[in-house]
Amino acid sequence: MRSFHNAKTMAKTLREELAAQSLDISHSQALELTAHMFGFADWNTYAAVIAAEEAETEAARTSGLKFKPAIPIIRFFDEAKAREFYLGFLGFAVDWEHRFHPGAPLYMQLSRGDLLIHLSEHHGDASPGANCFCRMEGIEAFHAELLAKNYRSNRPGLEKADWGLEVTVNDPFGNRIRFCEQRHN
Repeated sequence: MRSFHNAKTMAKTLREELAAQSLDISHSQALELTAHMFGFADWNTYAAVIAAEEAETEAARTSGLKFKPAIPIIRFFDEAKAREFYLGFLGFAVDWEHRFHPGAPLYMQLSRGDLLIHLSEHHGDASPGANCFCRMEGIEAFHAELLAKNYRSNRPGLEKADWGLEVTVNDPFGNRIRFCEQRHN
């Protein structure tokens, strides 16, 4: 199978073989000659074709697979406190709720933008004290929004980390949610 790595190896071998016959050429000249051997005008064109073929092969290999962001499940113990914190303070909306019967533990999905969170009263669904890492954009505005609410139990800071900016909040049930705007290098 033709690959970018194999083409570069061919150019290196060509250069070494010519050097053994006292014909010295640069690495870039060897790359250009390799491209010409395969009928391409230059190395850049050949490399682009190889890259496209490799991408197509990878797409075919993983055909049908597409991973989506994980949805954290967070344990809670008091519905009123959970609604106050997640809906009132953090600004999430309830997408749906489920109980197996009246009086059964509540399970619900919350969303804000593309972020989904599941909250569960069910024993065994999640452990209290969880830490969720939620990637986002616009963290400075989000931080200002949270502070403006003057929520009595949470006054999060805006922290600089090596990987970006973070706002960490602790819910009333001992769970920590770290919102992060990652730096792009």
